[in-house]
Parts: sequence; C-alpha cells; structure tokens
Amino acid sequence: MLNQQFDHHIQQRIDQKTKPIGALGQLEAIAFQLAKIQSCRLNSATNSISINKPSLVIFAGDHGIADRGVSIAPSVVTQQMVGNFLQGGAAINCFCRVNQIDLSVVDCGILAPIASNDDRLLLSRLGKGTQDFSTQAAMTVEQVQQGISQGKEIVETLIAQGCEVLMFGEMGIGNTSSASALLSANFNLDAISSVGRGTGIDDKQLLLKQQLVQQGVERFQSKDVACSEEEHVIASLVELGGFEIVHLVGAFLQAAERKIPVLVDGFIISVAAALAYKMQPETREVMIFAHTSQESAHCALLSILDVEPLLDLGLRLGEGTGAALAMPLLRCAAEFYNHMASFESAGVTV
Repeated sequence: MLNQQFDHHIQQRIDQKTKPIGALGQLEAIAFQLAKIQSCRLNSATNSISINKPSLVIFAGDHGIADRGVSIAPSVVTQQMVGNFLQGGAAINCFCRVNQIDLSVVDCGILAPIASNDDRLLLSRLGKGTQDFSTQAAMTVEQVQQGISQGKEIVETLIAQGCEVLMFGEMGIGNTSSASALLSANFNLDAISSVGRGTGIDDKQLLLKQQLVQQGVERFQSKDVACSEEEHVIASLVELGGFEIVHLVGAFLQAAERKIPVLVDGFIISVAAALAYKMQPETREVMIFAHTSQESAHCALLSILDVEPLLDLGLRLGEGTGAALAMPLLRCAAEFYNHMASFESAGVTV
C-alpha cells in the first residue's frame, strides 16, 4: 500500500505552480498519482516525475467458447493478429510508434504457436486455448497459478530493463465472453448487463452470447463455496477465465508490488484489473484508467471501481490502443509537475 507521508509535499508543489489551484483538472490528479507512486517506490519525495521506457505488452490467448459462434471472427484470427502485431501493421503498432512506447506480445496459449524468432514475441503458453466455459471449467487451478506467476515474471523483466510505466493489451477471439462471465461472477451483474457486442455481433449472436455466459456463470455459482475474495477470484478464473486474462491478473499484481503505474485499457483489461483489485485492494493505487470503451459493461465496471477515465473516444478495439492514446497525457502531467514555474520562481504575486 502507498503511504501518505509524501502527499503534502506533492500537493504543495502542484498548488504552487503558476495557475489557479485545480485549474489543470484531471492532469493534476495524474501528476499527484504518478509522483506519489514514484516517491513511495524510491522512499523519497520527488520533484521530478520520471517516465522512462514506457512499455505495452499484448497478452494473447484463444478461448473454447469461440467455437460456439459468439464472435464475428474465427479463432484463427488470434494467431493472424499476433503476426500482424509483430509485422507492425496493427493500430496498436501505429500508436506505440508515434508515442515512443516499447511493444511486446505474449503467446499465453493461442491454438497454434507462431514460428518466429522475433525477440518481441514472448512464449508463456498454458495450453492450446481454454475449454468452453459454458459447459466445463476453462482451465485447471494449476494453469491459473502458472499464468499468474508468469504474468508477474514478465512485468519483473520489463522493470529490470528500466520500464517505469506499463500498459497492457489483449488479443483473443472470444475473450469478451470470458471477461463478461468473470465480471458477472465477481461483481453480481447478470449476463444481460455484462455482455456486449464485442467485435460487432448481430442480435442473434448477442442473445446466444448472453445465454452461454449466463450458463457458465450459473455453473460456476453452483460449485461456489464460502471462501476469501482471493480464493473466489481464483476459482472464477479456473471456471470462466482465459489464458491471457490470468497472465494479466498476475501482471497487475506485480506492478502494484513494485510500485509501477499502469495505464489501464478497455473492458477486458479493466476486468483483469478489477480481479487483481479484489485479490489485493492496494493494486488500485497504481492504476490510471485510460478510457471508456464502447463495450456496454465497461461503464458499469468503471462505476463499480469508482474511477474516472481520462478519455472517451468511442473505442472498442482492444489491443491496448486506449492506453497508448492516453500516454501523452501522462507525459504532459509529468512535464508540468517537473518544469512549470512556481509563483515564487516566476515572480508572480497573487
């Protein structure tokens, strides 16, 4: 947990800048959060926020539920898009290039592995896609534990390489179904409220998706027993999760442990963030929510978490695109905190 010993110094530095108090709105809140995280990590009140080597990791995995027709695309598209990421042709590649963000991709368990020597591709496979969670457990508890552990290791490696800001993306046909089921199972939302159109499915597919998600959640709830929040989350990941989602939970947990800020992307990433929060509430302190997704349940989840995202651009792509687009706001928050004159230094009297 981040302590409060540096709060007064940080807030005073922000308030003494040559502007009315609060005039930079959310940018001031970002600067405060970044400065507090860094101060607690270094155990010293900072006058200069550092944003070295911002890094975005896309976690990819396939889902058994995709075979039921809950997406406009077949599962093979997961592998094809991973190839596109490595070739530099996706939207996230464009946004990472223009914002100078390092990009890597993790194969968490797509159906068929990609033959590539690209050092940006990390292999962390838990299997060849999950099982269909509407009828059986998506994975084993051992796979969940392994995925969380490997997600932590990936973050630890990036930190060792000098990363000071993290962003996560995802790729996996069917993963909005898994995320919706996890949202329902952990935050008491029914399937109609938690299920959206994902890649753009029609009304018939939407009804099927709602039914299958509800079926999976009810199957999980019939097994559920009284346990701690952390045990409940683990059990829900076993029954309803995705290989990329369990990696993401571990990644969030490690970022919080190491006091590294994370720009949180859209619906699926936010669900993983919320699960990490349920397991260890202090993880919320390093999260900065980038944007409001068009996926219908994202607004409900943001409300549950009581957070105000930075952007609302009508996005529903995933890949980490919203997080990459919000990165300039973090740079601007750091720039004003680091270099904007104070009333005293500028000789301004108010």
